[in-house]
Amino acid sequence: MVKKIPFLVFVILMVVLQSSNLSAASNVNVTPGIDTAVVAQSVEAANEAEAVQHELPAAYMVLPFIVLLLMIATGPLFYHHFWEHHYPKVSIFLGAVTVLYYILQLHDVHSLIHTSAEYISFIALLGSLFVASGSIYIKVDKKATPWLNVVILFIGAVLANVIGTTGASMLLIRPFIKVNQKRIKAYQIIFFIFLVSNIGGALTPIGDPPLFIGFLKGVDFFWFIQNIWHIWLPTIIFLLIVFYIIDSRNKEGENEPDEYSGKIEIKGSKNVIYLLVILISVFIDPNVLSWVPSFEPIPIGIREIIMFSVMYLAFKNADDEVLKANEFDFEPIKEVAYLFVGIFATMIPALQLIAHEANVMGNELNAGIFFWSTGILSGFLDNTPTFINFLSAAMGKFGFDINSSAQTLTLETQHAIYLEAISVGAVFFGALSYIGNGPNFMVKSITERAGVKMPSFFAYMVKYSIPILIPTFFLIWVIFYLGAG
Repeated sequence: MVKKIPFLVFVILMVVLQSSNLSAASNVNVTPGIDTAVVAQSVEAANEAEAVQHELPAAYMVLPFIVLLLMIATGPLFYHHFWEHHYPKVSIFLGAVTVLYYILQLHDVHSLIHTSAEYISFIALLGSLFVASGSIYIKVDKKATPWLNVVILFIGAVLANVIGTTGASMLLIRPFIKVNQKRIKAYQIIFFIFLVSNIGGALTPIGDPPLFIGFLKGVDFFWFIQNIWHIWLPTIIFLLIVFYIIDSRNKEGENEPDEYSGKIEIKGSKNVIYLLVILISVFIDPNVLSWVPSFEPIPIGIREIIMFSVMYLAFKNADDEVLKANEFDFEPIKEVAYLFVGIFATMIPALQLIAHEANVMGNELNAGIFFWSTGILSGFLDNTPTFINFLSAAMGKFGFDINSSAQTLTLETQHAIYLEAISVGAVFFGALSYIGNGPNFMVKSITERAGVKMPSFFAYMVKYSIPILIPTFFLIWVIFYLGAG
């Protein structure tokens, strides 16, 4: 089963690479939708450069992404049997429509190669963390209470800044489910997604991929914790209070006999070494360390090779008892791999059109609009390219070059409110939908395989994320960004 994932990646790469002239591929490491030339110091110049480099996709090419999004939302509800058996084919087919359009109509292979690289990095990180954390068994032998859940969620939110939202999610979701097994409800998992899989990781570049891209573009490593903690902390506390109120009404399991030792048991702790290797490998990038070789235009690097190696070794050397206790299998990562290969491909036109509009309208946008624009789009598109596109627009607004670390430094000191708004929007709003951030869908899949019924794509938003998160984000906007910039 797991062999199908690298095979799928291999097939996609061969289609892209064999259809292209590799020698013509650019070696500039940027996001689709951002010009491959050095970003001009004005919005007009940037748009002219973009017109020279790439023809914009037709607006109707956003349709494959919309169709895939709708099928992800409606499939499990209205045609469950078909979706369960054929979602990989649907995802690959819709992705192939976009790929063929770019090859045959736009003759733009660079965007496809770059997206392939992003997808491989995405799967390498999620896959390696999924296997390494799945080889660690954490048993909290305590009676589930609202206070205990609050503590676990807060620890997860803090830990997300150390091993990333994906690492913290994969490490804690199973023990969180087990400790609540006699009173488990969907809302508990949803708040886990809110706090651990998304909002928690807003304080360091390790926490969430968009912040790491900001770090690569010149933002100081400690800038985020220095400038975002005053938004992060009250948001975390507010959501924990809301969770505590809701969880206090859950009376299931209250009359169960108290047969708990109060101990916390950890098995497979040797796999923490694998997590550290993954964490260190994140920084093994030619943009961070000059001695690291680049394999461009081949969309894989030393970092991904290390992560896939860790994925293999962690599983091969895992304790069978730990895997059994965690009910470990590859279905969750398989589901994410298939769905997101279609998502990554079909969202290329949407991201490029958004990048164009962001650059055109950059001078008209204030910090509050950057917050909402980056945020809402990050809830449904990959938040990393969304972040970089709006960061580019914000820098263009002040005549800065996104590829200049010195000018990024100027932005973070003289116009910090813009970088702050874009960073908060990209990370916080990832919790808005199941596809807003990679760990969201994986947490959902692990939870469902544990027997917990999770809300559908639409129900997640209508019942939870919109009524809980949007008012929270509105308060953030009013307090920190209304009228700013």
